[in-house]
Amino acid sequence: MRRLLVLCILIFSSQLIVGQNIPFDKNNFTDKERLKSALKNIQEGDAFYFSNIYSKALEKFSEANTFNPKNADLNAKIGDCYLRTGEYKKAQLSLEKAYQLNPEMDGYFLYLLGKTYHINNNFKSAIEFYKKAKSKGSNLNSSAIETAGKKIEECEFGKELVASSVKVVITNVGNLINSADHEYVPVITADESEMFFTSRRKNTTGGKRDYLIDDYYEDIYYSKKENETWSEAVNISSPINSEFHDATVGLSIDGQKLFIYRDNAKGDGNILVTERTGNSWSEPEELPNPINSKHQETSACFSYTGKTIYFVSDRPGGYGGKDIYKSDLDEKGKWGNAQNLGATINTPFDEDAIFLHADGKTLYFSSKGHQTMGGYDIFKSVFEKNKWSTPINLGYPINSADDDVCFVLSANGKYGYYTSEKVEGQGKKDIYKLTFEVKDDKPRLTLLKGIVYDSKSKELLSAQIEIFDNTENKLVSTYHSNSVTGKYIVSLPAGHDYGISVRKEGYLFYSQNINIPDTAAFQEIKKDIGLDKIEAGKKVVLMNIFYDYNKSSLRTSSFNELDKVVELLNKNPKMKVELGAHSDSRGSDGYNLKLSQDRAQSCVDYLTSKGIDKVRLNAKGYGESKPIILETEINNLKTEDEKEKAHQQNRRTEFKILEH
Repeated sequence: MRRLLVLCILIFSSQLIVGQNIPFDKNNFTDKERLKSALKNIQEGDAFYFSNIYSKALEKFSEANTFNPKNADLNAKIGDCYLRTGEYKKAQLSLEKAYQLNPEMDGYFLYLLGKTYHINNNFKSAIEFYKKAKSKGSNLNSSAIETAGKKIEECEFGKELVASSVKVVITNVGNLINSADHEYVPVITADESEMFFTSRRKNTTGGKRDYLIDDYYEDIYYSKKENETWSEAVNISSPINSEFHDATVGLSIDGQKLFIYRDNAKGDGNILVTERTGNSWSEPEELPNPINSKHQETSACFSYTGKTIYFVSDRPGGYGGKDIYKSDLDEKGKWGNAQNLGATINTPFDEDAIFLHADGKTLYFSSKGHQTMGGYDIFKSVFEKNKWSTPINLGYPINSADDDVCFVLSANGKYGYYTSEKVEGQGKKDIYKLTFEVKDDKPRLTLLKGIVYDSKSKELLSAQIEIFDNTENKLVSTYHSNSVTGKYIVSLPAGHDYGISVRKEGYLFYSQNINIPDTAAFQEIKKDIGLDKIEAGKKVVLMNIFYDYNKSSLRTSSFNELDKVVELLNKNPKMKVELGAHSDSRGSDGYNLKLSQDRAQSCVDYLTSKGIDKVRLNAKGYGESKPIILETEINNLKTEDEKEKAHQQNRRTEFKILEH
C-alpha cells in the first residue's frame, strides 16, 4: 500500500509539472542569455502578430518556444498563427497544450480552441469551448467572443447536416492544378473544357508579398481538359496578371470573357473584364458605375445572355456586410442601376462568390448569414415566377465547418468545382471536383457547341452567332466563335423556340431553328458550321421562316430572318437572288405548287417593302418536286415523330444567289 501511495504521488506530481504554466521570468531560468534572446523573439513576434503578419510571428514565437515550451500564452499565440495560416492540426495541438498549461487563459484562445474542434466536425467539444469562451470573455478580442453564440448554432446545425449527408463524390483535382500554396475561385466554361483560377505562389508576377495578408500577391492560372484530364496549370501572364492582386471572379459560358478582381490606387477593390481574341486577351477594363463604386466589389458573373451582370458589393444601403446585386444592359448598351436581390438572398452577414448557371435561373453563392455549419457555406436559389426561392444549403460533405466558397457547375449539372480548405488537401486552400449522383432534376437546357469554318478551305473562322427567340420575337444573346480555334458554345434554356444565325463578312449567313419544349431534359448538341463565301449558285435554307397553317401569309417571327436577307442585299447591291419555297408530299401536286409559289412571293413582297428593288428578286415555288428526304425514306421511318421531322425538313424556304 505504501509503495502504491508513493507511485500515485509521483504520477500526480509529474502531471502537475507537465501542466504547470512557466512564465518567462528570470527566477525560472538559470541561462539568462537565452532568456534574453527568447524575450526578444517574443517582443518581435508580438509586433508581427498584432500587425496580422502571422507567418513571421510564428517564426519568432517558435524560436522562443524551443527555450520554454511550457508557457500557455506563447503556445496559444502559436496556435492562433497556425490557425491563421491554415495548419489546423498544429493549431489544435498548440491550443490544447496552452489549455493544459492554463485552463484560465483568455477567452479568445478558448474560442480558438473551440474553432479547431469545429473545423474538424468535433461539434461536442467545439460547443463546450465556445461556451467557456462566452463565459470567460476576452481582453484580446471581444468581438470574436460575441460570435460564440452563432458558432454554437452552427455546430448544432452541423450535426443535422452530417446526419443527413448528400450523395456526392469529392475529389481533389490534383497537383497539376493545386500546389502547396492557395488555389481558389475556379471558373469553368459551360462544357467544362477550360478552367481559370487564382493562386498565390512564389513565382507570382512581380515576385512580391502582400504583408497586409502575409502572403504572395494573387495571379490567375489556366488549365484545359485533355483526354478527360486537366493539364498542368500555367500562369496566364500579362496583360491580365500584374505585379499586384489579380484574381478570377467569373467567366462567360463560352470562356471568351473573364471577370477579374483588382485593387485600384484608391484601395477599393473593383471588377474588371477582359475579352479573348484568338489566343490573346485584351487589357482589362473596369466595369462602369453603377457596378463598381467607391466601395468594394468582390465577385461577379454574367447571365447566359451576357445582358445581366450579378455582382457582390459592400456599398451602403444593403442588408449588411456584402450583398448580391444585379445590373441589366439597356438597348443603348449601358448598364442600368444596381438592384439589390433582396432579403430572400441577402442577410446582415456576408454573401459572396456568386455563380449563375447556364440555365439562366439557378444562382449559387456563399453566405455566412443563412443557416450554415461554419464559416461560409454554399447555397442555391432559383428564380421562378419573378422571385428568388429560399436559399438551400447544399449540405454535407460539400459544405464543411470551415469556409466553402466559389462553387461552379457544368451545364449538364453533373460536375461542380469549388474551393475548400481541407486537412487532407495538397496545401492550403485547394480546388475540388464534385461528382453528383444522376438525378431527375437535371438542368433543362440545350448546350450547342462546335466550330465555325470556311466550308471550302476549312479555315477556322471568327463569326457572330445570334440567338433569337422566335416566340417572343426578340434577340436573346450574341456570341462570337474564337478566331484561332473556331470554337463556340451557346446555352439554350428549355421552353423557347430559337432561331440561330451565324454571320461573317463576305460569307452567306447560316440559319438554324431549335425548338426546345419546357419538359426537355439536358442535351448537348455538337454542330460544326461551315460557311459559304458569297458567290453565284450558293444558297441558304432559311430555317426561321414560318407561315400560318396551310396559308402563304408570313408570321411575324419570320421577319428577323428576312431582315438578314435585306442586310445582305444592301451590302451587295449587284446581287440578284431567288426566294424558293418547297412543300412536303402531303396534298395534291397542284395545290402544293401554288401554295409554295404564294409563299415564295410573300417573302419577295416583304423584301420589297424594306426597299429592295423587285428586279433583283425572283419568287419560285417548287411544290414537292425537290425533297431533301425522299418519300420512300420517310415511309421507312419508325415513329410518327420521326416522319413529321422529315416532312418539316422538306417544307422549307431557300435563298439562292443568282448573280453577284
